[in-house]
Amino acid sequence: MTMISTDTATTEGHEALALLERTRSLVDPQLRAAVESLPGSIRRVAMYHFGWEHTDGSPTAGQAGKAIRPALVLAAARAVGGEAEQAVRAAVAVELVHNFSLLHDDVIDEDRTRRHRPTAWTVFGVPAAVIAGDAMLALAHRLLAEDTRPASARASVRLANCVIELCAGQQADCSFEERGPDEVSLDECLAMATAKTGALLGCACALGALYAGVAEREVGAMDGFGREAGLAFQLIDDLIGIWGDPVQTGKPVGADLTAHKKSLPVVAALTSHTPAAAELAALYRGSMRTPGEVDRAADAVDRAGGRDWAQVSAADRMARAVHHLSRAVPDLAAAGDLLALAEFVTRRTH
Repeated sequence: MTMISTDTATTEGHEALALLERTRSLVDPQLRAAVESLPGSIRRVAMYHFGWEHTDGSPTAGQAGKAIRPALVLAAARAVGGEAEQAVRAAVAVELVHNFSLLHDDVIDEDRTRRHRPTAWTVFGVPAAVIAGDAMLALAHRLLAEDTRPASARASVRLANCVIELCAGQQADCSFEERGPDEVSLDECLAMATAKTGALLGCACALGALYAGVAEREVGAMDGFGREAGLAFQLIDDLIGIWGDPVQTGKPVGADLTAHKKSLPVVAALTSHTPAAAELAALYRGSMRTPGEVDRAADAVDRAGGRDWAQVSAADRMARAVHHLSRAVPDLAAAGDLLALAEFVTRRTH
């Protein structure tokens, strides 16, 4: 990725934040209307998860996440000459799928906080959180099935295939927990992250292109852009999971290490064949619950090269993403919103 100045990065960050705000203004009304159509108890869990209600059902001033994925849908549509308004329903569907996965991930990972609040399963119980996630997934597919636009059928198939791939990535991630610290290869970890994170970002960009009415070649190129950007996103997310500020992330420091997650920088470190890798493996075989153990593990990841590898790899994946994008949008000036979003998610700190 080409290095840019601090002033330029700040400008692009402001552009991305403004874009996310515009996305919410378009998407949130339809997203909220869709969620409010769910049956009572399921609706209550979903409304809490999105940040629209407190645990007692009273309204909050919160908003439904950063809206990165729906923003990608709308920005992709614009980049290939379409109108963002035509793809709002697809953007809502993508955001519902994303939040279905978050509800289930929180249960699987036993995460107790999200967006600076207790996770839904800790408030309403595991069954209620899982069922609410299932309902969101069904709701996403219903939105596309009811859509009368020509692209809706192809979009529905793409979204369904994406969810299957996402589930395969989640299954792989879970299987890693049953294996020793020296039994997961970096290639396996990259494949898992591509499925678990890259697939949905790729699908978001592809759906935007589909709703703009472009040919399959451009749709595929947009999917490639999103997948590579998604992998860059995951690499940065994994770094934040180790070194992120709890005040910004809403999660405890070193949360991924405490959970013994075999994230990308961790696996890169474990497979480095360095003394620090052996130290990290020993820590991963233990409980690693105390702050001192977590700090030592983070330091071992750093000394084994996992942190540097993840940062360099994120830049490389973004370069690949831009190459895919150029196949769909030869004049990259037309894809300014997409590029601003990509820069934003790979330079964030939480």
